[in-house]
Parts: sequence; C-alpha cells; structure tokens
Amino acid sequence: MNGRALKAGGHAGAGDLLELVRSGRATTRGALQQATGLSRATVGQRLDRLFRAGWLREGAGGPVDSPLGGRPSITLEFDDSHAVVLAADLDTRHAGAAVLSLTGEIQAEHTGTLVIDDGPEVVLDELGRWFAELLQKAGRPADAVCGIGLAVPGPVDSDTGRVVQPPIMPGWDGYDIRGRLARAFAEHAGGRADTAVLVDNDANLMAYGEQRTGYPDCAAFALVKVSTGIGAGVVVRGAIYRGIDGGAGDIGHIRVPEGADALCRCGSYGCLAAVASGGAVARKLAEANVPAASGSDVRDLLVSGHPEAMALAREAGRHVGDVLATVVTLLNPGVLMIAGDLAGTPFLTGVRELLYQRALPRSTAHLDVVTSRLGERAGLVGAGALVVEHLYAPERVEERLAALGV
Repeated sequence: MNGRALKAGGHAGAGDLLELVRSGRATTRGALQQATGLSRATVGQRLDRLFRAGWLREGAGGPVDSPLGGRPSITLEFDDSHAVVLAADLDTRHAGAAVLSLTGEIQAEHTGTLVIDDGPEVVLDELGRWFAELLQKAGRPADAVCGIGLAVPGPVDSDTGRVVQPPIMPGWDGYDIRGRLARAFAEHAGGRADTAVLVDNDANLMAYGEQRTGYPDCAAFALVKVSTGIGAGVVVRGAIYRGIDGGAGDIGHIRVPEGADALCRCGSYGCLAAVASGGAVARKLAEANVPAASGSDVRDLLVSGHPEAMALAREAGRHVGDVLATVVTLLNPGVLMIAGDLAGTPFLTGVRELLYQRALPRSTAHLDVVTSRLGERAGLVGAGALVVEHLYAPERVEERLAALGV
C-alpha cells in the first residue's frame, strides 16, 4: 500500500476502512475503531456499505487478546472475487493481455503479434478482441470488469492517458487511448463504454509490478527495461515516480560518446538506445549476417548461447552500466532490476562491470542488482495493480459506493 494518511478527527469514511483492511493494518472491527477513533456503531454502518457492495467478507476468527478469554474477533477480508481487471502490455511487435483478480493473480492470458507501427486504431481494436476471448476463457462476464490497465512503450501523461511525443510509437502522439480502448472493449466484449482505462509507460508498470510483489519494503526501486528500446521505471515509497509530465525514466535517449554516429529512432544521433538496445544489437548482428530484426530475436539467440550475440549483449550492458552509474548516484535505490529481452547473464555482467567501476562506493554499498522475477508478466501485473489502487483509493471508494446506491 502507499501509506496514505487517515483523515483526522474521526472523519474516516468507508474508503478509509477498506484501505485499512486491504493493507492489513486493521482487520477487525475493534482494530478499525482504534485506528480511526470512530464509534462502534459508526464503524458498523460504514462496514455495512462495503459488505452490501460485495467488497468485504468475514474471515476466520482472530486470536483472543484478553487474558480472560472470550470469543475471538471476526477478521475482515477484502473480497477479491467481486470483480476482475483487464490488462495489456504493448511492445513494438508483440503484446500480452490478461484477466487478473483484484489481488493480482492471472486468471487467463494471451500473447501474440501486435505491431505498434500499425497505429492505435488497429492495435486497440485488436486488444478489444483479445479481451473478449480472455473473459470467455476465464469464465467471467464483461460486467465483472471494473477497469482496464494498459502499458505502452512511450512516455505517458498520466492525467490524460495520452502518450507524449513517443519515439517508437508513430501515429500515437496525443491519441485518446482511454476512449478508444473502452469502446473496443464495449464493441467486442459487451462491456461498458465508460469502463475506467488507465495508461502508463511499460517500464513504469513493470517496476510497479515487480516492486509490489517482490520488494514491497524497498523505498526506492528502479527497473531498467532493455528490449527493442531502453526505458526505466522508478517506484519511490510505493508510488510510481513519473516526473512532471510522464517523461521520467526515459534513459534510452541520454547521449553517449560511443554513439556519435548512431541514428536513433527519435531522430537524434548518439542516444543510448541507438547503441545498446535490443534493436541496436539486432542491427549489429544483421550486419554480421546473423538473422535478427528485433530485441526478441536477440533474446532467442542469447537463449541458444550464440557467441556473437552474447559478446554484443555484454558490450551493450557496459554502455548501459555507464549511464546507470549516474542514475544510481542520483536515486540511491535499494534495488536495481534489469529486465527485458537482453536481461541475461552477458548483459548483466557488462552492466555490473561499468556500474561498480563508475559509481561511488557509497551509492552501491546497499544496492542489489537483480533480474526480473515476473518476466513478461511484470507489465501486466503492474497494470492490474495500478487499476486496483486507483479504483479502491479511499476517495474513489466513496464515489463508487454512492453510484452503486449503497
């Protein structure tokens, strides 16, 4: 959870009580009274609204705190069965989509070819078809969907859900992704055309999914995704750090001396992505007559132990490690995760060589450099979590309960 402060003076609403239960900070009626300062009757009234909405359920009895014995307190649990979330994660040439529970378990998933260059109309319409098939596979009706999360390989203005001058998403700049995806969901799956849709950068959502599931106590977490492009996601005290308009973490377009003659897809020369991304490695392999057109092709070659691919991946890791020395010095993270198509031993070895050589010992003394735990599911898990945290935030709970008439 994000550690939101409770309203003072006994003004905690139903949403605040739900937050306490979901976070595990208070899971009995008595504990809720103590945490909020509300009377027993008021706690009961607000819990009743959550029970009628189907968002809470009673669990097993808790321990008896009194030395005199007595009946155990009934625990309260978030009922994650009342709704599901749809999530999708777009890359340049393929995508993944899933139905997830409200606690992040994947109930059905699909991966396939989906080319970002085909533009938002085509891509988002196809996602609507995938969602319809996935709901059928999961055995859930469209009206069980409370929201949709989408990860995209470009900078996103989180207030509008629109990508902002994306280097590798031609035709997507400023496009109404939220509206089109909601309509595609309605057209193909029979869902509501006003279903909540949240859009964020893929590295941000990968970082969010990985931090929440594997490193919940890490106050400063950074993830670098190296696939066809390069991007970074940062989670600080449980929240994604996006910068002023969604551009934080776009390290693929930092200029590096080694790339003076390398033309990037953004139109500039010398970007890190033009030198050390999966796409850059693929081009170098193709020049050496090794069939490779994308980061995923490089990944397959690395898995097979192709010697030239491994050498180029290590070299790419050194370039990225050089840039990450500055990133680590600036952010001082506890965990630096390397993810994406190139995230194997050769690349990681190259990253560590330059990172520890260039960064101050103070910056790396408590740093863990690791690889992804969730793999290709990280963006899906993060997108699902983003939707849940948005829809079940205390202020939004009050709005949604009122809309339900409870």
